[in-house]
Amino acid sequence: MSLLDDSPIFAVEAIVEFARQNYGLAITDIQLLPSERDQNFKLTDGAGERFVLKISSGRDEPPLLEAQCQLLSRLSALGGAEIVPALDESMLTEIVDEHGKTYWTRLVTYVEGTMLADIRHRPPELLFEIGQYVHRMNEALAGFEHPALHRPLPWDLRCAKDIVAKGTEQLGQAQRNTVLHVAEQFRQHAIPVLARLPQSVIHNDINDGNLIVESTRGRYGVAGAIDVGDAVYSWSIGELAIAIAYSILDQADPLAAAAKVVRGYCRSGELSDDELTALFGLVCMRLCVSAVMAAKQAKARPDDPYLTISQGPITKTLPRLANIPYRFATAVFRQASGKPPIARSEAICDAIAAQSNEALFPLARGDDDQICPIDLSVASPILHGDPQAFDESKVTDAVEAELRRQRATIAVGGYLESRLLYTTDQFSADDGWLAEPRTLHLGVDLFTEAGRAVIAPLDAVVHSVKAIDKPLDYGTVVVLRHGSGDAEFYTLYGHLARRTQEHLHEGQQLARGDTLGLLGERSENGGWTPHLHFQLITDLLDLGHEFPGVGHATQRETWSCFSPDPNLLLGISQTIASGDPHGNDDAAKQRNIHVGGNLSLAYRNPIKMVRGWMQYLYDERGRRFLDAFNNVPHVGHCHPEVVESAERQLRLLNTNTRYLHDSLGAFASQLTATMPEPLSVCYFLNSASEANELALRLARAHTKRKAMVVLADSYHGNTTSLIEMSPYKHNGPGGDGPPDWVHTAPIPDLNRGEFRDPKTAGRQYSTRVAEIIDRLGDQGVCGFIAESCPSVGGQIILPSGYLTEVYKLVRKAGGVCIADEVQTAYGRLGEAFYGFELQNAVPDIVVLGKPIGNGHPIAAIVTRPEIAAAFDNGMEFFSTFGGNTVSCAIGSKVLEIVQRDQLQQNAGKVGDRLLAGLRRLQRDVPLIGDVRGSGFFLGVELVRNRETFEPADWEAESICNRMSEKGILIGTDGPSHNVLKIRPPMAFTNTNAGELIETLGDCFAELNA
Repeated sequence: MSLLDDSPIFAVEAIVEFARQNYGLAITDIQLLPSERDQNFKLTDGAGERFVLKISSGRDEPPLLEAQCQLLSRLSALGGAEIVPALDESMLTEIVDEHGKTYWTRLVTYVEGTMLADIRHRPPELLFEIGQYVHRMNEALAGFEHPALHRPLPWDLRCAKDIVAKGTEQLGQAQRNTVLHVAEQFRQHAIPVLARLPQSVIHNDINDGNLIVESTRGRYGVAGAIDVGDAVYSWSIGELAIAIAYSILDQADPLAAAAKVVRGYCRSGELSDDELTALFGLVCMRLCVSAVMAAKQAKARPDDPYLTISQGPITKTLPRLANIPYRFATAVFRQASGKPPIARSEAICDAIAAQSNEALFPLARGDDDQICPIDLSVASPILHGDPQAFDESKVTDAVEAELRRQRATIAVGGYLESRLLYTTDQFSADDGWLAEPRTLHLGVDLFTEAGRAVIAPLDAVVHSVKAIDKPLDYGTVVVLRHGSGDAEFYTLYGHLARRTQEHLHEGQQLARGDTLGLLGERSENGGWTPHLHFQLITDLLDLGHEFPGVGHATQRETWSCFSPDPNLLLGISQTIASGDPHGNDDAAKQRNIHVGGNLSLAYRNPIKMVRGWMQYLYDERGRRFLDAFNNVPHVGHCHPEVVESAERQLRLLNTNTRYLHDSLGAFASQLTATMPEPLSVCYFLNSASEANELALRLARAHTKRKAMVVLADSYHGNTTSLIEMSPYKHNGPGGDGPPDWVHTAPIPDLNRGEFRDPKTAGRQYSTRVAEIIDRLGDQGVCGFIAESCPSVGGQIILPSGYLTEVYKLVRKAGGVCIADEVQTAYGRLGEAFYGFELQNAVPDIVVLGKPIGNGHPIAAIVTRPEIAAAFDNGMEFFSTFGGNTVSCAIGSKVLEIVQRDQLQQNAGKVGDRLLAGLRRLQRDVPLIGDVRGSGFFLGVELVRNRETFEPADWEAESICNRMSEKGILIGTDGPSHNVLKIRPPMAFTNTNAGELIETLGDCFAELNA
């Protein structure tokens, strides 16, 4: 018996026969699809074509079904399902069940793709296209009419208020409170404009189960919408509201996601002010209706999971939306539509500017007062050390130092400045608005001594007075109201003395120049150094004294309309510090104009980095990124001891090696002590490219030969000789192939190479080098160069014994063995201090680069005395900056830190945890073909087939980009760019490893979805 009296239930066998008789289809596969009330079957015929047979419930009469067929015809041009007529050309066909009850059926084409519900990560371009698709739907249905679609329907948004009002008792207490709050906001803000909204026939159910998405190499687009069963005559804007409601489910920033859909819609269409006012309320109410209806249906049909399939995401997303002030959301939508976020903001700013000549400075000032700017931004040079420790004491020290340095009495800082100062819970990520810390300062700070009088700059009425006793909060805060009508605005004053409340009260009239109170001491203003937070506000958003003084940097343009530049009133002559309004756009523009185009950027969405600390980087908005990519800052970005060593030496002397100085010999002695005998002579340079170039010269001077053996897919530097010697470059785009002196041996790849048995591959691959040497004959071999662990080749760990055998062969032929340790030196591998040690091999020349200077341009060569002697042939060698005093001081300190802090051991332990976690992922993710590496030199090779090892190149790029969007930096490498490379600074911790593995797992889950 049916769960609902009018819901159809047909056996598979009956449907197969029905399709044959009525549509001439020979069905080879049939699947029952989930549905709320109809019965839907997915059919595949002998030709592989797929269809959906829809059997409508007994509630749907032929006129309604005919209207739906006509609507489908209208929408078919957009890529959705198309009606397939029966053999008798009819759109609707009767089917009778075993009890003699008749139902109506229609056959539609199957829309290939993935339901939006199964796309966990919805990139901006997909959300934008959803908006465009909705606009095209509205256009396709414009003017379409059918009497059957003028019908009562619970899912019609015109009924939402009543559905919610009658159904909240079905909900749990927390969800009920959320729904009631949303309904009240809807009543206040949306209902007044609903009568003016245009109406038309709409699909009415573009939910995440009905919107089909197509994907090509990780790029998403809309394939079409299905299921017109809820089509109705309603508010036209309801189509967009419903699409938004289900597009933003489970998204980290639902408001930003919604704005992208609106932007897509308005690329070709236009929304009226009334529609934009109602839109946020309609989005939220659709989710409320869904929650109420699901609770009601689940009670009637507790065993049907389809009825509650979207409720988990709704339960998480709806409270987040409910925490967003309604008018703020509307402002975001207006901005996305191309309109000013606040319709009257420009007029208000003009009114404020018109009063600026009359306005007084909000602090009492003396004749001797001097004002100076102060920078507290993410990139501030006056705040040092760990950004996570940028607290009130750091600010106090910085402010006092700046006031002394600039001989000023008032320091001004901060409008629209992104800061890292706000560390308490009220500023933290996931604060109820979105999962992003609040860093954007919405006012200015006027730092000066406690006890200074704060005055009203204009005539005003006291809107609110409140003491807030929270760390890093306002202390006592006052909000004043100025003007009236469309010219009304507010000013906010934070960090006042607590006794301000004794003489101010709400509604009190203040004249221009009246004293509000005094600046509070540190103990009564949230712990901050004494200062006034002064802020202009065009719309209080019904928040009163809780109006934020710090907003989300991603919402900068919107917040700037709610809190315009305070300098409209202040009139300070000095430049007020502010963040870059263009973010990375301006930096990219300048780069494109003045920098060569083949200087590449990492990631699909380039990141503007402005600060680093140990294993973290920070962008201009203050977002922190975990760096698992950059092996250059070996002991950590901006390691304080390295910075201090450089600064100390710079203050004393920076000169070259033509003069005696102790640091050169001391660093050389310290460095050679890490090397096996007989490697004991050093040369210092500026870069690894220079070092490899010099290694080539040393080899040629020693052997008097030219021919070099290199590994396939290797890269050794950017000089002309090294490009010629690097197959990764000379065989790639723009390359001219190898010159006659370069001979390439296969890279010992155990996954796709000629030899794959790890026990014998080392010796077998060495024979390929032997064959090259034999072919050279009397010409002879100059040398063999290889990274001890090939990096560009795909984070390869060479098979056991390979270098030992090759080094023997090369030396026997009179050649020199060069170990390129630029990527692997100084304990990165965990198991060994240098990569060649993994092979129990000793090279003739070791090349060291970027890690030894922790980002400072320094490189080195260590070689045998006899090779150095051969190079000392009368021609002077000199590098202007190589071995200078500052570089030696930095190099010495980096090596000291590595050894003292046991960073090699840390790489071993944490690297083992990373490897174990990656291999657990490999068991669950078919895309992972291989996990390899040691310590902090790891590779994850992505393949489409583990048998053939077909590279998954776009998948690797997609994972890498998505990781960066989630705040973790990794890279890609390998000949096919399908290897995820993980090479973090040596300060990486077990906690960091766990975060990386968890996030990487989430990214694979999104990709597989």
